[in-house]
Amino acid sequence: MNIKVLVVDDSPFMRKIITETITSIDGLEVIGTARNGRDALKAIPQLQPDVITLDIEMPGLNGLETLEIIKKEHNVPVIMMSSFSGEDNTIAALDLGAMDFIEKPHDIRNQSEVFKNEVADKIKPLFEQKKMDMPVEKSLLQINGLEKRLPKKIKAITIGASTGGPKALFSIIRSLPENLSFPIFIVQHMPKGFTTSFSKRLDKESNATVVEAEEGMAIKGGIVYVAPGGYHMLIENNRIKLNEADKIHGVRPAVDYLFETAAAAYGSNLASFILTGMGQDGASGLAEIKKAGGFTVAQNRETSIVYGMPGNAVQKGVIDEIASLNEISELINWMIRMRS
Repeated sequence: MNIKVLVVDDSPFMRKIITETITSIDGLEVIGTARNGRDALKAIPQLQPDVITLDIEMPGLNGLETLEIIKKEHNVPVIMMSSFSGEDNTIAALDLGAMDFIEKPHDIRNQSEVFKNEVADKIKPLFEQKKMDMPVEKSLLQINGLEKRLPKKIKAITIGASTGGPKALFSIIRSLPENLSFPIFIVQHMPKGFTTSFSKRLDKESNATVVEAEEGMAIKGGIVYVAPGGYHMLIENNRIKLNEADKIHGVRPAVDYLFETAAAAYGSNLASFILTGMGQDGASGLAEIKKAGGFTVAQNRETSIVYGMPGNAVQKGVIDEIASLNEISELINWMIRMRS
């Protein structure tokens, strides 16, 4: 059975491009198009789409306003179609509950295959995880029982995420207390430009200071560092190092890069969390953290948008605990209170 897609965009040209791209992907079909938010809201109950691609910048009811109504009235996943100039609104959409976003191609003649692959990679995993024949793990998190197994002192936390990660990270970062004393490092798969807006919005919403990491930046306690899009982030001699080395698992920044260098830097005083996301990034880095005596946690299937990254880490045996998103926030706060 094909995944049914409703395409919403005020540009006839972009509606045509998106429709043709989706139609060319095996397993996807376009069941309708809409030229604005109001038309989309009328079409949803009639067409019953499985997923909606939604333009952000539209006259009348814009993408953010339309998304808010969809989240309140319809249980349909939404993928935002974003222009580079609209990164602030894109991050706002992810905070509101959009599953992910896709950058509109600047030059469709030369980017058609890249665009097609991204559309497939962003839509298909939202539904494929429902078919995965893997046991559903029960959350193992019981904070009282963890005291003996947690590091005596936490000197840093690392977090890796992909699809569904922005909303999860907003939840975690908003819950941080003011007395954060150690650094937190985040890799969220996201292109250049968007991580700048993402970092600024996290900073605005958090009691802690959140910054987009820069080359040579001295690492300080109480700061949350977000890897910039297009660069791997490493920890070396208590400083941030960035590079444009080859992509790992098809991504840059890669979670593995951060996790492996953090394991070397912090050893048994490191706690690491792998959140919702597609693919295998993070598992080999978590293996290094385990070898160094650090503590590893995976988000559970039930609260993950896509269980690829955490599920892969669980299957490879590099996870100490499986926890819901709320439990992860609670555990991080407990670590700040009791182990910093």
